[in-house]
Amino acid sequence: MSYKSAGVDISWADRIKQKIKKLARPAVSSRFPGQLNGFGGFFPLDKKYKNPVLISSTDGVGTKLKVAILAKKHDTMGEDLVNHCVNDILVHGASPLFFLDYIACGRDTLQFVPEILAGLSRACQKAGCALVGGETAQLPEFYNPGEYDLAGFIVGVVEKDKVIDGRKIKAGDQLLGLASSGLHTNGYTLARKVLFEKARFPLNRYIPELKCTLKEELLKIHRCYLLNLLPLLAQDKIKGMAHITGGGIEGNLIRILPQGVEARVDLDSWMVPPVFKLIQRVGKIDAAEMYKTFNMGIGMILVVREKDVRGLTVRLSRAGETVYHIGEIVRGKRSVKLER
Repeated sequence: MSYKSAGVDISWADRIKQKIKKLARPAVSSRFPGQLNGFGGFFPLDKKYKNPVLISSTDGVGTKLKVAILAKKHDTMGEDLVNHCVNDILVHGASPLFFLDYIACGRDTLQFVPEILAGLSRACQKAGCALVGGETAQLPEFYNPGEYDLAGFIVGVVEKDKVIDGRKIKAGDQLLGLASSGLHTNGYTLARKVLFEKARFPLNRYIPELKCTLKEELLKIHRCYLLNLLPLLAQDKIKGMAHITGGGIEGNLIRILPQGVEARVDLDSWMVPPVFKLIQRVGKIDAAEMYKTFNMGIGMILVVREKDVRGLTVRLSRAGETVYHIGEIVRGKRSVKLER
């Protein structure tokens, strides 16, 4: 009996790690180039910060991985993970510093790891975030052959007086919605049940209303809003932000509202992407369930001053964002109302 016969191949894992180092190196901080060989990741905080606050978050990709495994395409999962985590700390005004990943897999899954890491490294470079380490665990008793799970941990920084926590939000402020690319990384369990089990759509089927195959639609990369929003943060143009993930608009927007105000969202103020309409129609899902489960085409909500709405809309549109004026903040009980 050996470790290998029990299901864990250390020598193969070591070979994979050498590939990982080559893939990850472009995203490694130049200040500690040898850190991938260590037990921990190093990251010195720049002296330019006067009163820094570190902001952290951790997340996974969920059952979108099932689609990636079925499609045999894994690099975008790494990008999804990093972008999701970057957005989660961005809502507090933080710029990303460093990222760590965790991959747990069954037999015959280590071969996918370099592809996953390529996506992680690519997204970290785009976000200016150092990839300082991670863990790849072979768990054949937990995962079937070919299966894996993916999670990440991110740390960012913001000056204490620039932290965005929603406390400055007040009646009269307006809501701007930034378009998502599709499902992002939420609602895939329901989407898969509807599209694969109920409708029995093949993954490679071209869907006319989507103007692409189901595979292409479901593997669209979770958008990262960092680069277009950082300049606005530096100018104190944003009073609050909500990353629309699990729980939909209502479940995430409520998290940033102070007491005494209500957010009113006009559901007719943006075009819901075709993929959500397809899921709703085929699955016979009521509207309330759809808006509770999916982002419905809005990936990020900004709370801004009324006087800034026009200028920010023009500016963000020129940067490539699709921007909608989706609602307002009024006096009332702390809540979110979705209206037509």
